[in-house]
Amino acid sequence: MPWVDKNRCTGCGICLEECPVGIILMENETAKINMDGCIRCGKCHDICPEEAVRHDSEKIPDEVKANVIETKKFMDACAKYLGHSKERQKCLNRMIKHFKKEKVVAEKTIEELESLRVN
Repeated sequence: MPWVDKNRCTGCGICLEECPVGIILMENETAKINMDGCIRCGKCHDICPEEAVRHDSEKIPDEVKANVIETKKFMDACAKYLGHSKERQKCLNRMIKHFKKEKVVAEKTIEELESLRVN
């Protein structure tokens, strides 16, 4: 999923002109992508002279950090409301199971998508 690095965007508007579905707009002299309408064609990424349109893979470290913080909150809540550290560990195990499932879903999805490639 594309996103705009506000520190790099100069507000030139080239991406607005190139977007085939017209979902990029200017907000405070910075491009903003309406992700609900984005078809993920990558034209905005390819055309940006400042490389301000970035790929979401750059956000992986932040997403991992957010997942760990969320898991710790769940673990603390389990210990608080259920009264002992065993429940905290059970919560951790459930969250690990959840993320393992997410990994399998992603892997299976990639397999299915790979079959759509045209040779």
